[in-house]
Amino acid sequence: MSEEKQAKIKKILEMQKKFMALDREQGIEASEYFAPDDESEIAGFREEYRDLAMDIVDLAHKEKGSKK
Repeated sequence: MSEEKQAKIKKILEMQKKFMALDREQGIEASEYFAPDDESEIAGFREEYRDLAMDIVDLAHKEKGSKK
């Protein structure tokens, strides 16, 4: 597994851990998750998470020589 892929997986796991802790501490409403205020702790979370996940998928396909 490439270092780039490992770093992205590590980042995504850290994001999951932070999100779960925040949800346990104060709860996250669906409206905040899907349309957070700019000052929200999760502003940009979904987009960054999605981008990391897609990068990981692309790297996995590249490693195996397969196509999406």
